[in-house]
Amino acid sequence: MPIKTKKILYLCFLCLISGFSVADTLNSLIKKHKQTRTVFSILAVDARSGQVVYQRNSSKPMIPASNMKLVTTSAALHYLSMDYSFETKIGLLGNDLVIVGGGDPLLGDPKNDSHPCQAADALMGKIIEILQKAGVSAIENIIVDTSFFDSNRVHPSWPRDQLNQWYACEVSGLNFYDNCIHLDITRKGNRAVLTMAPANSYVHLVNQLKLISKGSSAVGAYRNSTPNKLFVKGNLNQKAGFDVAIENPAGLFASVFNDKLKASGISVRGKLLQKYVKQDNGIRYLVIFKTPIVDVLRRANTDSLGLAAESLVKTISAENTQGRINGQWEHGLKLISRYLDSLKVSEGQCILDDGSGLSRNNRLTTTALVAVLRDMYKSENAGAFASSLAVGGESGTIKKYFHQAPYKGNIIGKTGYISGVRSFSGVCKTPKGDIIFSILTEKGNGNTRRCINEIAQALYDGKL
Repeated sequence: MPIKTKKILYLCFLCLISGFSVADTLNSLIKKHKQTRTVFSILAVDARSGQVVYQRNSSKPMIPASNMKLVTTSAALHYLSMDYSFETKIGLLGNDLVIVGGGDPLLGDPKNDSHPCQAADALMGKIIEILQKAGVSAIENIIVDTSFFDSNRVHPSWPRDQLNQWYACEVSGLNFYDNCIHLDITRKGNRAVLTMAPANSYVHLVNQLKLISKGSSAVGAYRNSTPNKLFVKGNLNQKAGFDVAIENPAGLFASVFNDKLKASGISVRGKLLQKYVKQDNGIRYLVIFKTPIVDVLRRANTDSLGLAAESLVKTISAENTQGRINGQWEHGLKLISRYLDSLKVSEGQCILDDGSGLSRNNRLTTTALVAVLRDMYKSENAGAFASSLAVGGESGTIKKYFHQAPYKGNIIGKTGYISGVRSFSGVCKTPKGDIIFSILTEKGNGNTRRCINEIAQALYDGKL
């Protein structure tokens, strides 16, 4: 047999061995996973050709958890474009100060703080500076207009006992400080000192803490029938700190700003009001704050900020509604479903209930997720979308994973977690080409995340 022919046959043999080894490796990892009742759905394809590298239950609808954000952010780029910016408008209507929300989920975002409330203070400081330059020494009322989104701020499918958690915060047409307060609790002698950031009189705290001298602090803040009255309970040793989601966040913005105005010497003679005024031609706008959509995508995917994802759903709705008002979950998700239809994702492969994945009513297949990732990979928005994903060993929810070479910096994606559900979808960027993958699991245990990571690494290795 000619040498050239032997070489070709040998290379073909190696390709076959390589192909089988990826499947064998992944099957072995799944088999070794201690809790055999764990259900895996996996699909991995060559990013450019779409050729299947590995599949397992890829057409089985599963709870995606935060992998739902991949669908939401992709659809947002599809409908809004990478040039879109969220706008918050500040103006005067007669003697009233008007704040018109545009659904910006990062207004006063504490993630941008190098010290507590820097972003919020800078935002309000800028408004006050503009008012002072305009010669305004007194205003009548502070009016907030949240009509860009509808009045339904809490998704009906979210766990009611988790609505005080940061990841289940309300979604408003005027968001502020991630729609949370940060609570710092410090023991001073025989008392506990409670401090809120941003400082405000909007939220009322009731101290029911028990001081302990041994053991770790275990503290929480709990709602009751009175809005924004929080009972702070638990055991406090020395200190504790955490975020708490609050009710009607637009009211928090108005309340904090009211205090800032008074401290600056600008008096507020009237009330804090929430009403629809944006169509009034008498408004004289003084400043418009803009947040690029790419920043929102990054907070949604890299940091898994649910507020960012849900605001994108409602913004898709509002921007496709006459008058640009009343962005709704139902309408936004209907439009996202149409986007999936355009990718040939069949109706049985997706049930969309919210934008962040907190709802357990969502269902996606790995086939659907890979279709979305491939669409972004091939689109003009590829760079913007890729930069929104967490980077293995470097950033976001996978910063603590994939530290070693060659995986560090070369496995990017989005994790997901709610009780019993763990997921990970993204791209393995290898020297010989990229692999797009999606891994969804249900009924897992504490070792499932490790198994998922090992599967991603095996996919990377299989391409080499």
